[in-house]
Amino acid sequence: MASNFISVGSRFPEFNKKSVVSIEKGKEFKDISNKDMEGKWTVMFWWPKDFTFICPTEIAEFNKNYSNFTDRETVLFGASTDSEFVHHAWRMHHADLRDLKFPMIADTSKSLAEELGILAGDEKVAYRATYIVDPEGIVRWVCINDLSVGRNVAEVLRVLDALQTDELCPCNWTKGEETLTPKG
Repeated sequence: MASNFISVGSRFPEFNKKSVVSIEKGKEFKDISNKDMEGKWTVMFWWPKDFTFICPTEIAEFNKNYSNFTDRETVLFGASTDSEFVHHAWRMHHADLRDLKFPMIADTSKSLAEELGILAGDEKVAYRATYIVDPEGIVRWVCINDLSVGRNVAEVLRVLDALQTDELCPCNWTKGEETLTPKG
């Protein structure tokens, strides 16, 4: 990873990227930027490449849980360094991706992935990075998996729940459990 890694407590970088939002003719593409995050909790997850093997399992799982994010008043974005045209072709030809409810951001220039510090190796594809960003645009959680290991969407939701309590949450805490009260 690059030395300029964006971590917890950092402001999420400014961006404006082409994205695939639909497979309906004439409504396929839209620009997505920080403006789409303002005042909202945001989860942005990255995958290395379209038309691969682990990536669609993760994207499909995020999509299955889409209402779990919207129920938490959280916007969800997926991203890779592939172009919007490659994203669109993949959605058109992969049954699990046809009905995605969230945008697929195309960081074709790799500028956002580079600013985040998540480009891997000589090929400069993105690691499997996941960011939770608060309504003020501050990164509150980052998880980065190696290229060969898929992430756990339930864990992303658990951490989002914990962050949204704005309280002290112990190890393995899940929504509905007691939080901690400092004694002193």
